[in-house]
Amino acid sequence: MVKRCDWATSSPTMQWYHDEVWGRPEHDEQTLFEWLCLETYQAGLSWQTVLNKRAAFEAAFHHYDIATVAAMTPAAVDQLMTNAAIIRNRRKLEATINNARVLLNWSDTPDFATWIWDFVGGQPIRHRVTSADEIPGTTDLARHISREMKKRGFKFVGPTTVYSFLQAAGLVNDHLLSCDWAPENQ
Repeated sequence: MVKRCDWATSSPTMQWYHDEVWGRPEHDEQTLFEWLCLETYQAGLSWQTVLNKRAAFEAAFHHYDIATVAAMTPAAVDQLMTNAAIIRNRRKLEATINNARVLLNWSDTPDFATWIWDFVGGQPIRHRVTSADEIPGTTDLARHISREMKKRGFKFVGPTTVYSFLQAAGLVNDHLLSCDWAPENQ
């Protein structure tokens, strides 16, 4: 039997997320964008709710193609607000389009993926936690990255959202040491 972090045992979807995504280093910009968007939708809701709506969000936002999302109009947001399959929070939906525009207009070197990974020196931070109670809700690093993202124009990127994004994208690995997925066990 697979040993998972306690939070990941509530449903097959949570198990999939735990086993295939959470804590695994991700460098693809479009995938990073998707996880950032999903984390923004989660604010104030359960992660299970967001994962249950992931496919609908993927369809609504054109598989998170950055250029296509960046080109979405206020009328598209109005249409999204009628889509019961997604989380219909106008500010979160508008933040998705805004954040796609930030990425589309990213003119700096390095690219976004390299930029975000530079905050951790290109290597995941491994917290050696033995219980879920030890996993922080946010950190000084997340607060710093949140400020830097806001300076660049990103929306809905508070420190808690950013920390969850860092976990989803594998910049931070908070798998319990007893978990079968912990890198020490691979």
